[in-house]
Order: sequence, then C-alpha cells, then structure tokens
Amino acid sequence: MLPPVNSAHRRTLGPIATPNRLLLGPGPSNAHPTVLQALARTPIGHLDPLYVELMGEVQELLRYAWQTDNRLTIPMSGTGSAAMEATLANTIEPGDTVLVAIKGYFGLRLADMAGRYRANVVTIEKPWGEAFSLAELEEAVAAHKPKILAIVHAETSTGICQPMDGIGDLCRQHDCLLLLDTVTSLGAVPLYLDAWKVDLAYSCSQKGLSCPPGLGPFTMGPRAEAKMMARQGKVPNWYLDVTLLNQYWGSDRVYHHTAPVNMNFGMREALRLLADEGLEAAWARHRCNAERLWAGLERLGLELHAPEHLRLPTLTTVRIPEGVDGKAFTLHLLNQHGIEVGGGLGALAGKVWRIGLMGYNSQPENVDQLLNLFETELPAFRPAAAPAAVAV
Repeated sequence: MLPPVNSAHRRTLGPIATPNRLLLGPGPSNAHPTVLQALARTPIGHLDPLYVELMGEVQELLRYAWQTDNRLTIPMSGTGSAAMEATLANTIEPGDTVLVAIKGYFGLRLADMAGRYRANVVTIEKPWGEAFSLAELEEAVAAHKPKILAIVHAETSTGICQPMDGIGDLCRQHDCLLLLDTVTSLGAVPLYLDAWKVDLAYSCSQKGLSCPPGLGPFTMGPRAEAKMMARQGKVPNWYLDVTLLNQYWGSDRVYHHTAPVNMNFGMREALRLLADEGLEAAWARHRCNAERLWAGLERLGLELHAPEHLRLPTLTTVRIPEGVDGKAFTLHLLNQHGIEVGGGLGALAGKVWRIGLMGYNSQPENVDQLLNLFETELPAFRPAAAPAAVAV
C-alpha cells in the first residue's frame, strides 16, 4: 500500500502575476511584443521537420547579425554564460596558455572559467573604465605566447567598448585564437567578426536582440574548429560539446538534447525583426538614443564614467553623486515608477548606476522618461544643503 500524500508543503497559489516593468538596467531588456507572441505559440517537436527548418533560419540570421560566414553558428540551449563557457570548453586543452585581457567584471569571469578547464591562465588588467591599446595586447601576446586571447568587446560592468582594430591580425601573427565577448553588443553595436578575424564569439538573447534570457548565441570559425577537432581527448563538458551539437545543428540532425523549442521561436522572430530593420539602422538607432541620454544626463550635472570615445551605446555608467544612496534611488524608481536601473558590479559597486538602452528598449521616449525622473526625483535623495552661516 502506498503511503498517504504528505501535504505539509502544499499551499494554494493564484495565477502568476508580475507587474509591467521598463527594464533600463544592464539586462535583461524588455522583449519585443512580436517575440513574446512567438514564445506563446504551441510547441512542436525538436526533431519536427518544421522545427529543423526553423533551426536553419536561426543560424542564417545569427550569421547576418554577427557578420560572419562561420559554419558553426548556433544558439546554445542556455544563457549567455553557457555560450561563454562553450567557447572555452571546446578549445582549451589542459596546460594551454589562455591570456585574458581584463577591464571589468566579465573579464574576471572568463579567467575563472578558463582555469576550471585547467588552462594556464595569464591575465593583464586595465582600470575599470579604460580599454586596451593594440600595443599593450601585442606586448602581452608576444611575451606569453597564448593559444587563446580572450577579451570583452562590450564590457557590461563599465560601459566600455573595446576598439578592435588590429587585434585579429595580431592573433594570426602569433598563431593565437581570438575569443570575443559580444554579450552587450550583438544587434546593437557595430560587429564584424570575419573582418576583425575573430575566431570565437558568444552573446545572449536578452539584450540587443530583444528576446527573453535563455539562449546563448555561439559561433566558431575555421581556426577554432580545427583546434577543437585536433584535441587529444573529449571536450570535458558533455552538454556544451560542439562536436556533438554539430550533429544536431548540422546536416545530420542527430538527437543531442531536447532543445528549448519556444525560445528558438522567439530567437527566430527577434533576429527576423533585426534583419527587417537592417543592421546599420539598428546600430544608428542605438547610437542616437545613447547620445540623447548622455547629453541629458550631463545637462543635469551628472558625470559619466566612460570617456565618450569608448562609451557603449547599449550601456551607460553614471557616477553616483557624492552623498546619494544609489541603491535607495534605484529602488525608488522600481517601486514607484516601475523602471529598473542597475547598480555597479565589482570595483564599481556603489559607485555607478548602469543604464541600459538595448534592443526594443532603445527608444527616445524611454530616454526622455528616465531623464525626467532623474531631474524631478533625484534631488530628494541628495544630502540636504548645509545651513548658511549667520553674520554676526
């Protein structure tokens, strides 16, 4: 006889109810309504011929968004961090030297992940608000002779965009793979993977692509593919093993795992919308709205953390004025106005706000609404002025 059901942890809940938020933080951003409609469609099988056709469309559209012809271009079934790990898991062999150029929080994550795959991790660092020069990278590559140089294109923690001129050529000269984090740039900031000679890149679904979190775009060029195929042992992460995933996303369509069908519905629509707008138009829209935000913040007397020539149009870091409780202000915006603005990470924790204008959210009306709230609400969070001295 079966025992009675234990109801100790049972409680009655109503249907899920979440408020509408305007997500102007470092991510996720609000998904496009058309994408949300696609997510709500009835699922089909992950080996259904119609789904297999859709998989090909997603790959084609991702290649356009990244400006690459890489055969191995797929959305990993996982968040951007899974795609980040996939670039390392598939190409690192124990003892490989991996040079990580750190200028923010996500460079630190790359170094941590590489070490877990038993790489010889070497790091170079810049202050959080600066970018690397080609000369600095060249000196480090020549000194350490890495198998992989990993660098973040769009550093979400600092709002810095890394200039890419010459880095790919440098890596080719030293027989080194170039790995690029494009989490906060794909779909919103100029990206030319093939022209830049990038060998590995990853991104996410929830920022410039206007899709909810859950998929991690991944791409691997011929040089990286050759290194992966020449490795002495199996890829040490079964789920992220591209030699296996290639059989599912390639021409064979051999079962590997149950793909998140509806997330790929959403990704397909997000990428279609981007293609319909056109990459250059999308990049220009993000730049125009970012400049509108920057000018407005500076008119209000606020200081931007990143120098203008290195600023990301997707993520703006604003220095919190002296005496202001930055977290209290962001909680006020969230609780009273339904707007999310991010705080600082790592070395910038408590020092900056992070404002995201990504994908569907990069609109002038969102910029104006936020600027109005900074103008009208922030004064209440500034320290009271000291009383004027009384003349005797």
